[in-house]
Amino acid sequence: MQPVLRVSRPEEYFIEEEPYYEPVGNEIAVFEAAYRNGLPVLLKGPTGCGKTRFMEHMAWRLKRALITVSCHDDLTASDLVGRFLVKGGETIWVDGPLARAVRAGGICYLDEIVEARKDTTVVIHPLADDRRVLPMEKVGELLEASTDFCLTISYNPGYQSVLKDLKQSTRQRFVALEFNYPEAGLEQRIVEKETGVDPEQARRLVKFAHMTRNLKGQGLDEGASTRLLVHAAKLIVSGVAPVTACRSAIAQPLTDDADMLSAVYELSASLFLIGQIRSGTLGKQVGAALLKRDAEKPGNKA
Repeated sequence: MQPVLRVSRPEEYFIEEEPYYEPVGNEIAVFEAAYRNGLPVLLKGPTGCGKTRFMEHMAWRLKRALITVSCHDDLTASDLVGRFLVKGGETIWVDGPLARAVRAGGICYLDEIVEARKDTTVVIHPLADDRRVLPMEKVGELLEASTDFCLTISYNPGYQSVLKDLKQSTRQRFVALEFNYPEAGLEQRIVEKETGVDPEQARRLVKFAHMTRNLKGQGLDEGASTRLLVHAAKLIVSGVAPVTACRSAIAQPLTDDADMLSAVYELSASLFLIGQIRSGTLGKQVGAALLKRDAEKPGNKA
């Protein structure tokens, strides 16, 4: 029986509305130039600094389908290229995400590429040089990428080790863009825009983030990312106390170490509780709580 070829519709991956993105340098111009010249792109930077949002913005800007793969230890070449499946009594070939992007002339974004196995990353090499082809040995096809196709990979240099590193044979095929957390004023604007939190709370969140980033290598593997600040701000806007929001959305995701958690808690308290005392809101909250407690005493009930 001849296998039936099955592919997914590329329009499922088009981004219709413009994703909010604040450029921090010339990354948009460099990416567009690389795309026009058929060059693959490597994004490197800490977690939660905006790499994925940048890719969504560029896919919208270039009007190309975006197919994202979150790489992991068990990712195989077949997961990327495709495999045969038996369904309803017939054998069908199902394209993997990489093959779908090549066929559709879209953007394939391999997130955290160093998490994938070394023998898996080799499959992208023919697509990342002048050949721009994807060998599909199981179906005897050599899939040629059109000028619309773009291959982009990303990784976090801070998580690299001897066992998880990007080999030079892979790195030197790509144009690299380095990302980092935005400067304080821009990061505050991003937090405000993404969540609707008031400017003063956003300013304190960004200051708190910088405090945690100064602890990198001194008890923390990473400081608070912009993504975590957005999470905390959303909790604050929903009525959660700032210190509690910082504990749940920032401190707890950063570490499990009891001593470091205590230190990070104190940093957030020094910013938000003191700010509340100065503004008078903490005193009002305490006073309201005391009045409520007294009102609930048995002797005070009507």
